[in-house]
Amino acid sequence: MPDKPATVVAYAAGASLAAIAAFYVFAPTFFIDGENSYNTNDGRKRTIIGLSNPANDCFINSVLQALAGLGDLRLYLIKELHRRQLEGPEIYESIPPVLRKGEKADRIVGLQKGPVTKALKDMLDALNERPIYKKTISARPMIEALERAFNTRISRNQQDAQEFLQIVLERLCDEYHAAQRARLRFANPGQTEDPSTADSKPSHMTSASTEVTIGAREGFPFEGRFESHIQCQRCGFRTKPTVTTFVSLTLNVPQKSATSLDNCFDILLKSEEIDDFKCDKCRLTHALEWKKSKLSSSTTDKDRESLEKDIGLIEQALRDDPEKTPEGVTLPDTSLAPKSKIKKSTRITVFPKVIAIHLSRSVFDPGSYSTKNMAKVSYTQRLRLGGLLNEHWYKLLGVVCHKGSHHSGHYESFRRNHVYAPFATPDPFSAYAIASRYTSLVSSATPSPTMEATHGDGLNGSAAPPNGNSTTSLSTASLSTGNSRPTSNGVDGKDSRPPTQEDSVMSPVQRTDTQISKQIRTQDPIPGKFRRRKKSNDRWWRISDDKIKEARLSDVLSMQREVYLLFYELERPGDDSSA
Repeated sequence: MPDKPATVVAYAAGASLAAIAAFYVFAPTFFIDGENSYNTNDGRKRTIIGLSNPANDCFINSVLQALAGLGDLRLYLIKELHRRQLEGPEIYESIPPVLRKGEKADRIVGLQKGPVTKALKDMLDALNERPIYKKTISARPMIEALERAFNTRISRNQQDAQEFLQIVLERLCDEYHAAQRARLRFANPGQTEDPSTADSKPSHMTSASTEVTIGAREGFPFEGRFESHIQCQRCGFRTKPTVTTFVSLTLNVPQKSATSLDNCFDILLKSEEIDDFKCDKCRLTHALEWKKSKLSSSTTDKDRESLEKDIGLIEQALRDDPEKTPEGVTLPDTSLAPKSKIKKSTRITVFPKVIAIHLSRSVFDPGSYSTKNMAKVSYTQRLRLGGLLNEHWYKLLGVVCHKGSHHSGHYESFRRNHVYAPFATPDPFSAYAIASRYTSLVSSATPSPTMEATHGDGLNGSAAPPNGNSTTSLSTASLSTGNSRPTSNGVDGKDSRPPTQEDSVMSPVQRTDTQISKQIRTQDPIPGKFRRRKKSNDRWWRISDDKIKEARLSDVLSMQREVYLLFYELERPGDDSSA
C-alpha cells in the first residue's frame, strides 16, 4: 500500500465512490426483488402498475392484470417472440401454397406475424415493472392491436370479461398454430400442406378424433383437449371418441345457495345418462332384421338378390364401423328404429399448463330478463384434476371478480404477488456448479491407475486393494456420505450405516449413481446447496383499475359470491405444496 498520505486519501476516495456506485446500481434491484420490497426508505409502501379506466374498461383491465401474474404465459411469450426474431420475418410473411375454403392470404399472414402476441407481451412486461411510487398506464396499445387484428372496434356496451378473455386467448392460439405451420413449410419446402389436417384448424374448434398426447401442452399454455364418447346401454356399443380443444373452461354454477368448484367440475365431467337416444348400431341391427324378414317373404329373384346385397353391406358395416351408414342401402324410417339409454362420458386428455376457468352465472328465463346467479362458489388455492393414475395439481395465481347485477357492475382482480425464475434468480450459479460436479463424480468412479496410486499413497494413508482395482475415487467417497465432515479417524467422515445386501451386489458405479440420485431427490446433496425452498408468501394484490392494495389469501378465497374467472397454473417440481 502506498505510504504517502495524499495517495492514501485518493485510494480511499476512489473506493468510496466505487462503493456508492455499486450501491446505487445493485441496491434498488435487491430491495425491489427481495423480502423488503414492500416499503421504501421513506416508509411508503411499494405497489404495482395500475391501469387507467377512461371508458368503462374495467373488464379489460381486470383480465390483463390477472394474465400479468401467470408465469408460464410470460415464458411462452418470451420464447415465442424470441424464436420469431431469430428465424427472421421472411418465414412469417410467406403465403401458404394451399388455402382452405373461405380463407384469405392476408389473414393468414396476419396470424403468422403474431401482432397480438407481441402486444400482449409488451403489456404484461409493462404491468410487471416494480415501481417505487404509484404508476398508472393505459391498456390502449393492447386494445388497438386487437382492433387492428379483427378490423373492428371493441364494444364497451357488453363489458364481459369472459368474452374479452376468450377473444384474446383464441387469437393467441391461432397465431401460435399459424406460426407453427409457417415453420413447417419453411423446413419442408417441397411438401404440400394438407388443409384438412387437424393442426390447420383453429385450436378452439372441434376436430376429428385424433391421437392425443401429453406433449401437446408444450405449445400454447392455455390449450387443452377434451375427449367424449357415448356408450349404448342396450347393445354396449361405444362410439369413437370426439376430441375437442379448448383455451378456457366454462363451468355452469348450479342454482343453489352455495356450491364448490369441484361440484362445478363434476357437472362438466361426470357421466350423464340420456334416454330416448337412437344408437347407430341398434339402428343397423334393426335394419338387418327388417331386411331378413322381407327376404323370407320375397317371391321374385330380383328382390331376393337386392335384399341379400343390402344384408351383406349392413353386416359389413356392423363389423367395421356401425357409425357409418352403408352406401346404397335403404334403411327403415328413423321413427321405426328402437330407442335406448346411453351413457355420455367426458374427460380431459391434455391438461394445459394454465387453466382459465369461467364460472357461468347467467340465468336465462324466457319470461323475463336474464339474471345473475348469486350462489357462493367455494374454491381453494390448490386444484386437483385427473384420475388417480393421472392426477395434476394446479395452484391459484389469479382471480377476476364481478360486483353488481347481470347488466351492470364492476370488475376487479386479484393476483398473487410472487416472482420466480426466470424473472428472479437468487443463486444462478449453484445449479450449474453442482451439476458439473455430479458429471465429474460419475465419470471419476471408473477405476484408473492414477486413482489407485492416489489411494495407495493418499491423505489417509490407506493402501490400494490387493486386486489392483480401486473401489472408488476420493471425491466419490466424500460424496457418498452425503454430508462429509472431517473426523478424528481421517480426513473424510465415513458412512456409519452398515452395508446392505443391495450395496454388496452393486458395482461402484451403480452405487455412486444411486447415491447421487438419492441426494438429488432429497434436494440437499451438500450443505448450503439446493436447500428446501422457503414457504411461498401469502401476499396478493387487489386491483381495481388504478387502485391497488395488498391482500391476503383469506381475502381472495372469501370472494365466493363475486368470483367470475379463475386462473390456475400447473405446479412445478419442487413447488411448496402449501403455496
